[in-house]
Amino acid sequence: MNKKQKKALAQILTSIVLIIVISAVAHWIVFHPYLEFVLYMVPYLIVGYDILRKAFKGIKNRQVFDENFLMAVATLGAILLGDYKEGVAVMLFYQIGELFQSYAVGKSRKNISELMDIRPDYANVERDGKLEKVDPDEVEVGTVIIVQPGEKIPIDGIIIEGETALNTSALTGESLPREVKTEDEVISGCINMTGVIKIRTKKEFGESTVSKILDLVENSSSKKSRSENFISKFARYYTPIVCYGALALAFLPPLFNVIMGRNPAVGQWVYRALTFLVISCPCALVISIPLSFFAGIGGASKEGVLVKGSNYLETLSQAKYVVFDKTGTMTQGIFQVSGIHHSKLPDEKLLEYAALAECYSSHPISKSLQKAYGREIDKNRVQEVKEISGNGVTAKVDGVNVAVGNDKLMKQLGLEYKECHEVGTLVHVAVEGQYKGHILISDQLKPHAKEAIAALKKTGIKKSVMLTGDSKLAAEKVAEELGIHEVYSELLPADKVSKVEELLGQKAEKEKLIFVGDGINDAPVLSRADVGIAMGALGSDAAIEAADVVLMDDDPLKIAKAIKISKKCIRIVYENIYFAIGVKIICLILGAVGIANMWVAIFADVGVMILAVLNAIRALFVKNV
Repeated sequence: MNKKQKKALAQILTSIVLIIVISAVAHWIVFHPYLEFVLYMVPYLIVGYDILRKAFKGIKNRQVFDENFLMAVATLGAILLGDYKEGVAVMLFYQIGELFQSYAVGKSRKNISELMDIRPDYANVERDGKLEKVDPDEVEVGTVIIVQPGEKIPIDGIIIEGETALNTSALTGESLPREVKTEDEVISGCINMTGVIKIRTKKEFGESTVSKILDLVENSSSKKSRSENFISKFARYYTPIVCYGALALAFLPPLFNVIMGRNPAVGQWVYRALTFLVISCPCALVISIPLSFFAGIGGASKEGVLVKGSNYLETLSQAKYVVFDKTGTMTQGIFQVSGIHHSKLPDEKLLEYAALAECYSSHPISKSLQKAYGREIDKNRVQEVKEISGNGVTAKVDGVNVAVGNDKLMKQLGLEYKECHEVGTLVHVAVEGQYKGHILISDQLKPHAKEAIAALKKTGIKKSVMLTGDSKLAAEKVAEELGIHEVYSELLPADKVSKVEELLGQKAEKEKLIFVGDGINDAPVLSRADVGIAMGALGSDAAIEAADVVLMDDDPLKIAKAIKISKKCIRIVYENIYFAIGVKIICLILGAVGIANMWVAIFADVGVMILAVLNAIRALFVKNV
């Protein structure tokens, strides 16, 4: 508990003790009415002073109609009617409900901060042969920092020495450690588990992943859902209406009785009006709805799904169309040698010629050949390298003429080549003017890609679509393997936007479309979709900036998880709306006709609020959603 909560608890306990003592003494001694009033006003002011002060401040600032005003009028009215015990009890139970709500919100915030406990306290910088702890804000770009086992990585960078396993669970929700070594990129917020590593920083602390993520989670409540906006507007009009309704209930029936020549029964109708006011307090709605969304966003962040606002959480729950980019989204975006075919040389030799000939190129295909070769490249063995744009390269490797490239290069050299029965990128190799075979390079599917599509169908997605700039054959193979409904290939970024526009025009108004991309090349489409989901690449800047939702571990299976979390959250929101409004309407009617007394009013206000808050907290727990 914080200081404010402890103070409120002390006031509540003090008031309870005083009420018990006063009631007990009243059994033995008959108090004079004035003395009884004074005695009951002591616990009332102890527990209700804050509410009275807020109500007075609201009147002073011309913002009269809020729950503080309702409680002040209702309780003071009951006390003036001589119902001291009921007046104090209403204020006491209201404050108990407020304390409970404050504790619940604090608990959910604490849970979220624990889940996102990734803010580093310091960075280790080596100075004069000794490690010195400095504030991460003071570390400049390019500084070498040292991270020891058990410490958090404070700033994004590249490992220049050492290897280790990283605990990324605070960022991704993934329990398995991630193995990293020299030249691997690492991001802030991960915990170093096994080895000492040296990292050259790439960013300032304020621009690093940990800062961006914390900023996202902290500011997510600023983008409100339609449900929250509805409740805000509802409370704005509802509270004045019930206040005037209570005023009418207090004065119109007695006036009617006077006209009809009957006893006006002013005290009875004023009591009913005060009961009406207590029942009408909209706390359960005003508190529980934002709390439900806040808890839902916090629960999603625990699972490595960052949602930028409750409006996106609400839109996710209505998703019926999911459109995917291919490379980096459903595939790993890492090109690997997946086969060597029709080789007239030993496979290792063909791969060696290709890797050496391509050693001066930084193209992903060249890098995949060098990686598959797996040995250190000796560039002294390579001479007369000539790059033929869009076709490939020719070079002398160990004095032997080698040509490596696509079918256009083979045609240009007048060589017959073999096509491949498998889908992928073909790298043909010719040695001394003779065709020697080809190397197949393909992008690998992500481990959970197929499972992700099946999971999406179970959440109620009507259609899955894949958009890619790849060839038709490669795109159709991936779509067929994954079970995607439609695929469009050989698209430019502008074509992807047009295709999404077309799909948006096909769907019903209440159906929402999600686009899932890597957040770097797909920014225009991410912003055009109803909800843009980016594969965060463990904290890609572009992904965090462009998307509405970021999957921190690039796992497409988390898309279905995000939709399930959103549906659970919205379900809880509507449960609270129907329950709170339903109970209040029933109790308001009972209060108006004199059946419900002040104790029923306490339940309709405090009891409903506590139940609604408890229900809202359920949105925080999403592990098995």
